[in-house]
Amino acid sequence: MNVLTAEQMREADRRTIAAGTPGEVLMERAGTRVVEVLEREFAPLAAQRVVIFCGTGNNGGDGLVVARLLESRVATLQIIQSRDQRERSDPQATIVVDALLGTGFSGEVRTPYAELIRSINEDFPHAKIVAVDIPSALQVRADITVTFAAPKVELVIGPGAENVGKMIVADIGIPPEFLQSDLHLSEAHDFAPLLKPRKRDSNKGMYGHVLVIGGAPGKSGAAAMAGLAALRAGAGLVSVACADSSKLVPELMTESFEHFSLEKKTVIAVGPGLGPAAELLSNLLSEVKVPMIIDADGLNSIAGTDFRGRGLQTILTPHPGEMARLVGGKFTDRLTTARTFARDRNVCLVLKGQGTLIALPDGQVWVNPTGSPSMAKGGTGDILTGMVSGMVAQHPDDIATAVRAAVWLHGRAGELGAEEWTDKCLLATELLNYLPKAMRECL
Repeated sequence: MNVLTAEQMREADRRTIAAGTPGEVLMERAGTRVVEVLEREFAPLAAQRVVIFCGTGNNGGDGLVVARLLESRVATLQIIQSRDQRERSDPQATIVVDALLGTGFSGEVRTPYAELIRSINEDFPHAKIVAVDIPSALQVRADITVTFAAPKVELVIGPGAENVGKMIVADIGIPPEFLQSDLHLSEAHDFAPLLKPRKRDSNKGMYGHVLVIGGAPGKSGAAAMAGLAALRAGAGLVSVACADSSKLVPELMTESFEHFSLEKKTVIAVGPGLGPAAELLSNLLSEVKVPMIIDADGLNSIAGTDFRGRGLQTILTPHPGEMARLVGGKFTDRLTTARTFARDRNVCLVLKGQGTLIALPDGQVWVNPTGSPSMAKGGTGDILTGMVSGMVAQHPDDIATAVRAAVWLHGRAGELGAEEWTDKCLLATELLNYLPKAMRECL
């Protein structure tokens, strides 16, 4: 699914209107889509007490359409417009609709909007908040955001994205050819072809052989987790070159930490628990001809160098700190940094964090929507490295989708695990217990 900037969305609106669809029709469709969501999420509507906050622009116009369509269909309906003198709102409201400020707003929030946003967030203890197109100024804490035609960048990237809640993308009739972008949102159904049942006459040789290189003395657990994750993701064979093989599950093969073989390996994963290894990384970058995933200490070993990758076959998975070392300093614009680095260094870059970015060498970037605070714990990055390796081993002809699938499944497993273990108690290896359910959601 394409993700649009505010400017791109305005241009799509303009082209749609120019092609013969009046703006009033688009507004009517937007309001109708919001009401359809309310009907679906909060049935029966007749039992709901609704307050709608409307601004003076198009977003407020959408809100007025919602109000007109809800009239006589809900228990109570109150409209609060920004230009009117403030009236006392219904503290017993069960639904609050935020239609104050849309995607065209920028800058500092001033009176009366600042007070109205505060009211939405604080004055309705029993209400669910539904934002129209975008939570106002990304400061309204929405439970549901009904956005139109395509997700907007602000809804999926950046600190304000945590206020979006459940995002529902509603079709209002803008032609798909007007919604083109080089930024995209991963969706579960993207990965169905990769996760379909295997042939009954399958054998392990059909699904790749991963070699994990890492696990220096005292850090063997990192390599062990990566190896296990590669197996659970579906790789046919996995070998681990580490200092201490005692932490490896029986299904993993072992190789010497100092003297390993690249022969017959179809994917190389290097970095988990590796320690400083600049010479090793330099040699691997020049010798390896199969897909290679570089993480953790592997990334630190190439930071400050002028290395170049082999396109999609070189996959880097940094967290923000490692990314800062790769680019030589702090950065604030994650999207631009990821896209530029992937292009300039000819790599597939997985920049981890809330809304993990998968940047491809051709400039296309995918945003991953899954993940949980439960994953802020040692080892989860090693699990991701293994999952990426395992998915790429099975699908070497579609590396970009394999990487995106691994990131999506990793995050979704974290969400599912947190439902049972809370966001504090989930362990990295326990993510793999929820991988089967995450995979089934894609089919």
